[in-house]
Amino acid sequence: MDSRMFSGQAGLNYSFNLSDDRELMDTPAGRGKLSPTGFVVLSVVLGFIMTFGFLNNFVVLLLFCKFKKLRTPVNMMLLNISVSDMLVCLFGTTLSFASSIRGKWLLGRSGCSWYGFINSCFGIVSLISLVILSYDRYSTLTVYNKRGPDYRKPLLAVGGSWLYSLFWTVPPLLGWSSYGIEGAGTSCSVSWTLQTAQSHAYIICLFIFCLGIPVLVMIYCYSRLLLAVKQVGKIRKTAARRREYHILFMVLTTAACYMLCWMPYGVVAMMATFGPPNIISPVASVVPSLLAKSSTVINPLIYILMNKQFYRCFLILFHCDHWSAESGIPSMTSKTTVIQLNRRVYSNTVACTAQTSTDALNQCASTPASKHTTPPEVTT
Repeated sequence: MDSRMFSGQAGLNYSFNLSDDRELMDTPAGRGKLSPTGFVVLSVVLGFIMTFGFLNNFVVLLLFCKFKKLRTPVNMMLLNISVSDMLVCLFGTTLSFASSIRGKWLLGRSGCSWYGFINSCFGIVSLISLVILSYDRYSTLTVYNKRGPDYRKPLLAVGGSWLYSLFWTVPPLLGWSSYGIEGAGTSCSVSWTLQTAQSHAYIICLFIFCLGIPVLVMIYCYSRLLLAVKQVGKIRKTAARRREYHILFMVLTTAACYMLCWMPYGVVAMMATFGPPNIISPVASVVPSLLAKSSTVINPLIYILMNKQFYRCFLILFHCDHWSAESGIPSMTSKTTVIQLNRRVYSNTVACTAQTSTDALNQCASTPASKHTTPPEVTT
């Protein structure tokens, strides 16, 4: 009798699991299917993103571990972005890659919720980190501070980015909206097509507090930075001006690439939420999703190629430091210009006073025989 009872319970659980998976695949997103060739192309692209996204971010983490000169307060936010991007490749893109090979979602409803949660969580962490980074660049270049490097605020900012992300990605796990299958049926995200008042309220809040407001903050900070750099250029037309443009261009490029990767996905998600039913085809939903995932590959390349400090450490790490000498990268003294915006009492204009501080740098070149090489200390 007990054995029949347990077998009956097992059969009941099995039937529930089957019904959950059938319900998952019967959603509007799950009914759209790509052709076999489409799934092959999708698998190849996801495999590329998974492999190079992990390797590129791993190199960034390796540089942080090996070179102490890179462990500056501002670089803590870059490290935070690399960690979140690498976690996406490990625990998110791998699941979508495996499902694309089979042409269907493999892990059922619980796996779908897990996938949607971690992708949303890590994506918001990267966005909030970019917002904090933009404000840090704005405050660093416009407020003169004689104190040494302070790691307390960056660490609090890193923790705050994770708490903020969890605050907005946990509710679907608790019943406020939900995570469901999307696109061609091989990935999951917020249930954009769920036509309920609670789901719509969550999606509106998600777009306001996790996309709209962060983007406005970045636009404000970078607009003020561009104005400040333009004004200080009228005072000092030297290499210091070019250095400030380089710093600003690197951070601005990172934010712009992130927005170019994620904005199409946001537009498609809003169309799927508030547009007519089945307005988004499987192909139209797959392409923005791939663009969003490609940010994990692009961000590390920006850090290494556009940041001289990262680039030189990268050459030293892979024993390519002789390339820097051959390409004419000299080891020279660097200047950092700090722009101080002072409000005049008798005028409504902003006066920019350039204050420079010069730090001696270590030699960049190193011989192949030296084992312990310290990278140059450059404040880019």
